[in-house]
Amino acid sequence: MTDNAAKPEILVVGGAGYIGSHMVQELLDAGYPVVTLDNLATGHQDLVPGGEFIQGDLGQPELLDELFSARLIGAVIHFAASSLVGESVQEPLKYYRNNVARTVELLDAMRRHNVSNFIFSSTAAVYGEPVETPIREDHPCAPTNPYGVSKRTVERMLADASTAYGLGYVALRYFNAAGAHPSGRLGERHQPETHLIPLILQVATGQRDHIKVFGTDYPTPDGTCLRDYVHVCDLTQAHLQALEALLADRPGGIYNLGNSTGYSVRQVIEVARKVTGHAIPVAYADRRPGDPAVLVADSTLARQQLGWQPRFETLEAIVETAWRWHQREAGMMND
Repeated sequence: MTDNAAKPEILVVGGAGYIGSHMVQELLDAGYPVVTLDNLATGHQDLVPGGEFIQGDLGQPELLDELFSARLIGAVIHFAASSLVGESVQEPLKYYRNNVARTVELLDAMRRHNVSNFIFSSTAAVYGEPVETPIREDHPCAPTNPYGVSKRTVERMLADASTAYGLGYVALRYFNAAGAHPSGRLGERHQPETHLIPLILQVATGQRDHIKVFGTDYPTPDGTCLRDYVHVCDLTQAHLQALEALLADRPGGIYNLGNSTGYSVRQVIEVARKVTGHAIPVAYADRRPGDPAVLVADSTLARQQLGWQPRFETLEAIVETAWRWHQREAGMMND
């Protein structure tokens, strides 16, 4: 495929969200025509960098039929999930409705219109409490919250749909998505914000007084949790490679996406202090229930089978791109 005309149109569901908007940019940069479908419940239309935008919901089968009938969609990339672990415990039916039932609606529409390539945004939450680290794809899946259960349920559905209908699919299990587009035009905008790096950077921009650290007595070198941070543009690169594998009729599968390096909460704060030049005060609190001490990916399979090679492997590089975005969001930079 050497020109735009030869490349199929790609439907990005949830393309107005954090990772979805970066995916739209990745596809446009690679010369793919893109259609974004988003209900804007948590997404932001101003973050969609180009292509066609349709505001709508996966719970609208007539809209899906109209969308697929009017276009030659070659593949669907699905980011439209509810993703707050705590909320999933409080509102489990919301998560099963949005993450599972709405995905059934989408897969049904794809079947009706003979679209057979599907890339699914999954999560390390499918593993639950790790038995061993780094975590490989064959690690037992025992999710501990409805969010993780909903994602694991869709993975099982995809395997069954592949067997029954010939669906080609790739499910990508992210660890901690972080960072922002190097241009500074795209980044993380959540309400409420729950991710560590944006919360720390909001202290540096003056939006918060301090960062709260939950637990300092974990069995880790400095007593705080270790997490594997993977840059959002490295995630979208893996989706692009998965897409091109499916379009070339190569087999799909399930892949972890992480840098395979664990950074502690204290290390992330120190790097942010260095990058921003801000003191970033800390307040310490007790552990939160359900926070594993260590979550680190083994991403060997993605590297071997998809040819994935992260470009932003250092924590400094990840935080620097996020800082550029958060300064712009906070009005601290002239555009």
